[in-house]
Amino acid sequence: MGKKPKILVVGSLVMDLTVSTRRFPEPGETVLGSSFQSAPGGKGANQAIQAARLGADVTMVGMVGGDAFGQTLLQSLKAAGVDASHVEIVPESSSAVGAILLHPDGHGGIQNRIIVVPGANACVTEKTLAFLEREISRYDFMMLQLEIPLEANRRAVELARAAGVPVMLNPAPAAPLPEDLLDGLTYLSPNEHEAAVIAGTEPVRTQVLPAARMTAEALARRGVENVLVTLGGNGAALLRQGQFFHSPCVPVEKVLDPTAAGDSFIAAFSVAVCQGLDAAAALEFANCTAALTVSRMGAQPSLPSLNQVLLLLEQTGRSELKREVEEKW
Repeated sequence: MGKKPKILVVGSLVMDLTVSTRRFPEPGETVLGSSFQSAPGGKGANQAIQAARLGADVTMVGMVGGDAFGQTLLQSLKAAGVDASHVEIVPESSSAVGAILLHPDGHGGIQNRIIVVPGANACVTEKTLAFLEREISRYDFMMLQLEIPLEANRRAVELARAAGVPVMLNPAPAAPLPEDLLDGLTYLSPNEHEAAVIAGTEPVRTQVLPAARMTAEALARRGVENVLVTLGGNGAALLRQGQFFHSPCVPVEKVLDPTAAGDSFIAAFSVAVCQGLDAAAALEFANCTAALTVSRMGAQPSLPSLNQVLLLLEQTGRSELKREVEEKW
């Protein structure tokens, strides 16, 4: 067994409140839902927990409110083996909440609409990261998202760049990004919609792969070393040192909840590259991990373990990738 990669996640913790319904209500209309579930989530915490379940040594940095949701979010991190000693409790703030609506898309899949109330996530500042001035070099990799203030992300990138630590930024929710932030990234991992917003291009609607490559190349010209674009049912694509890789989606019997699919994919890819998988293998491993995630309900409850991913690799005829993962991990 190889050495566990030390991964630092600076980001959000959100309590997800999920309602399933047969259709979304029109303005002014009330409809009956079919089910309700609450589960710990937030892009940062999801990515931290997925990385930990895949065998990484993970530290989470963030903030929760002084409420019951905050305690639940902390307990979920600790139960997954994530070091939560740098997650602060803000007594005067509520924890972040995500209101998630799920409904069938008419084609056998599920659509989601999500509203996030930032709560304590908005309290993360450059001061929160002061300890990293001494400790950043301890980590092999850093993961960031945009559910905390941009200034905190900029400081995290600055510290990582100075120490030579690779950085993965998941730019969600979508927002224009300053050049100095993009220039410090090792990986930028938008979905196709977020990529278009950041690159200032048209959203991908037809000819998905050529459009994804064009958008990735536009982002690479702005200083990003590697651009990883998730494409929903079309899988994922990576532009790395001028080479374009594509890995198709791994089919699942039934998609139940796509909420944490992107977080699962990004964390799995990050762990895979830390463990030495090449670009194509890392993409395939991440797609298999995300396939398990969408087949289950809830954000963090849906995130699979390494053994579950290995079993899927075996069941889907990916025995060579399974052996490589077992050897490197």
